[in-house]
Amino acid sequence: MNFAGSSILSVDQFSLDAIDTIFQVADLLEPVARRRKVTRVLEGAVLGNLFFEASTRTRLSFASAFERLGGSVSDTTGFTFSSISKGESLYDTSRVISGYVDTIVIRHPEEGSVREFSEATNIPVINAGDGIGEHPTQALLDLYTINGEFKRLSKSINGSSILVFGDLKNGRTVHSLVKILALYQNIRFVFVSPMGLSLPESLLEHIASRGHHYEVHNSLGPHIKNIDVVYATRIQRERMLDGELTEGYSENFRINAALVNSLFDKNTVILHPLPRDSREGAFDLSDDLNADERLAIFRQTDNGVQIRMALFALVLGVENQIESSLRDSNWFRPQYIGKQDAKFTKLK
Repeated sequence: MNFAGSSILSVDQFSLDAIDTIFQVADLLEPVARRRKVTRVLEGAVLGNLFFEASTRTRLSFASAFERLGGSVSDTTGFTFSSISKGESLYDTSRVISGYVDTIVIRHPEEGSVREFSEATNIPVINAGDGIGEHPTQALLDLYTINGEFKRLSKSINGSSILVFGDLKNGRTVHSLVKILALYQNIRFVFVSPMGLSLPESLLEHIASRGHHYEVHNSLGPHIKNIDVVYATRIQRERMLDGELTEGYSENFRINAALVNSLFDKNTVILHPLPRDSREGAFDLSDDLNADERLAIFRQTDNGVQIRMALFALVLGVENQIESSLRDSNWFRPQYIGKQDAKFTKLK
């Protein structure tokens, strides 16, 4: 894949070689993301960070990634204060903003909208989520996290067992992750969701066509064994009708410490694309796992910065300048970012 000048719209663009290139650049940028080093390879460049759908982590992650490379960020959020609310087309918005910035990140509630946006411009456009379509950078950071956790545990992605749990119909993070994992060999996918929120048939067919095994279940329990990765997702309430919100859900759709300890072993990696719903009675990943070293969700979010840094460096063609540009940072940083971070997640 020739990254320079390219848009990042779908995981379908990536081969294993392309993913390896992204991960190599991310590894090179790890000390920058961890505050040990500073680089200014994108000094003078401007990012247009366009979020027409609510976001906290993804928007700030993209902005932090661009700024840590030395660039500056222009943000806009929501429809209400945009020209789209006045009837402007995606084409016009894209072409106008492309005259102001050097690359664009866009999140939009309609599937296919980001691709349409990219067709109006020659500057790189990065998909930060389009409706129930895809979220390619989330899939890359999820995969990067799995790869890093498996290296620590002396495991391989090839031949692993991945449990994907929750709203699999509307979860774009799931759709992208499943497709990118299907590039590997002999994956066992275990899908658990209420019947009305199962993974789209087209993705099941895609998995089967690449020679992988999959199982479909409507509950968690002892019938699910030998899992290497648990990938939990929340109910996508914003994409549902009111009657669909809790239909088919029950208490066994909450992944808590008791369930994890009864079903999974000490080396199972627990992931979630966030946000998770931590409220009492929510059908999601419980916060009673926060001190469990198997919970990798915060290592996962931290990895988002260096993955997005790597993508910016690649699409703007500065990846070969990184190593020679690095210098030491000189500000305070804590030994651990979080109060309950695992012992292997030191910043220093």
